[in-house]
Amino acid sequence: MKPIDTKTPVLVLNCKIGALAIMRSLGSLGIPVHGVDAEPKAPGLLSRYCRGKYVRPYDESRSGGYLQYLLDLAKRLGKGTILIPTSDELSLFVADHAEALGEYFVFPKNTPDLVRELVSKEGMYHLAGKHRVPSPFTIFPKSSDDVLRYSGSAKLPIMLKGIHGNRLEERTGKKMVLVRTREELIANYQALEDPEHPNLMLQEYIPGGDDQIYIFNGYFDADSECLAAFTGHKIRQAPIHVGCASLGVCRWNQEVADMTTGFMRAIGYKGILDIGYRLDQRDGSYKVLDINPRVGQAFRLFVAENDMDVVKALYLNLTGQEQPPIVPREGRKWVIEDFDVISSLHYHQEGALTFAEWIKSFRKLEEGAWFHWKDPLPFLDMVWRLFGRFSSWMKKSR
Repeated sequence: MKPIDTKTPVLVLNCKIGALAIMRSLGSLGIPVHGVDAEPKAPGLLSRYCRGKYVRPYDESRSGGYLQYLLDLAKRLGKGTILIPTSDELSLFVADHAEALGEYFVFPKNTPDLVRELVSKEGMYHLAGKHRVPSPFTIFPKSSDDVLRYSGSAKLPIMLKGIHGNRLEERTGKKMVLVRTREELIANYQALEDPEHPNLMLQEYIPGGDDQIYIFNGYFDADSECLAAFTGHKIRQAPIHVGCASLGVCRWNQEVADMTTGFMRAIGYKGILDIGYRLDQRDGSYKVLDINPRVGQAFRLFVAENDMDVVKALYLNLTGQEQPPIVPREGRKWVIEDFDVISSLHYHQEGALTFAEWIKSFRKLEEGAWFHWKDPLPFLDMVWRLFGRFSSWMKKSR
C-alpha cells in the first residue's frame, strides 16, 4: 500500500473479536483507534493499538444516554471521527441516530428501515425474495399452535433459529438449534421462545458439510458501488454445524460475488457487508443464510495481496483517499484459536475429523483472531480464560 494520511481518528463501538482485528488493521498503520464497550477487558480494549478505552454499556431501552455519551466523546476526539459499529444492535442505533451523530462523526449512511430489514432474518428473507436472491424455505410462527400445525407436514431435520439471533443468544445461550424429530421441534420451540415477543423461525435444512457455507465480505461506497470484494468459505464452525467460522479460507467465487454486489446495488446498501450463503447441491444454488450490515468478526480472513481489507477500504473512502487495487490473497486461512480448539474436538468426537486431517487443515494459515506477536495481551487473556473453562469442566467431570 502507498503511504496514507492517518490523522483521522476512528471510534469502534462494541469491542469484541472483530474490534480487536480493527485495532490491529488500522492501528498498525498509525491510525488513532479508540473503543467503547461495556466490559473493560473486552478484547479490543486490551489491544496495544487501542489509543482510548471507554467503558459504557449500550441499553436499547435507554439509547438517549448512550447517544449523549458518544456526542460528548466526539468533542474530545474531534469532528470528523470515523464511527464503526460492530454489532447488529449498534448498527441500527447508528442508523436511527444518523442525523445527530452525523454532526460529529463520519460513517456510511443507510436508512433505519433498510438496516432493520437486514438485521432481522424475517426482514432479510422477504427482501431477498423480492430481489430474487435464493433463500432456504422459512416460516415465522407466532405461537406454539402455529408450530404444532406445521410440524405435521414439516420436512425434517429443520433449523430452529432466532429472527434476531443475538437476542435469542442473550436470553438462552443459543442462536439456533438443529431439530431432527417432531418431538424435538415442539420441545425446543417451547423451551426457547418468548411468547410475549416471538423471535423464532423454522428454516429448511440444507444438507452438506460445513465447508459448503460461503462468505462474502465487501465495502460499498455512497453510490452502492463495491470498492472491495472478497469471498471464501468456512472449514469449521463453532458450535459445529450451526455457528460462526472458527477456521476459514479465502477463495474467490464469482457467482457469490456477482449475486451479492447486484443485490446490494439494488437495495442501495452502503458500507461494510458480511453475508453468508450455503451451497445447496440439490439444485446448485447459493442460498442466503444471514446478512450483517456491518463489519464481521472474521473480516481478516479476507485480505488482499497488498494487505487491504474492508476496514481499510472504508477508512480510505471516508477520508477521500485513493483506493489501491484489490487482489484477494487466494488460499489464505484465518482461525479463532479458542473456538477452533473446542469445535475440532467435537468434529473428532462425531468421527468427522482425524488428527492428521486436523494438522493438514492449518496449511496456509496466516493469521489468528487472538495471536499477534506485537500485541500479545489479548491472546494471553484468552488463554487464561480458556484454561479456566477447561479447569471448570474437569472438576465437573470428576
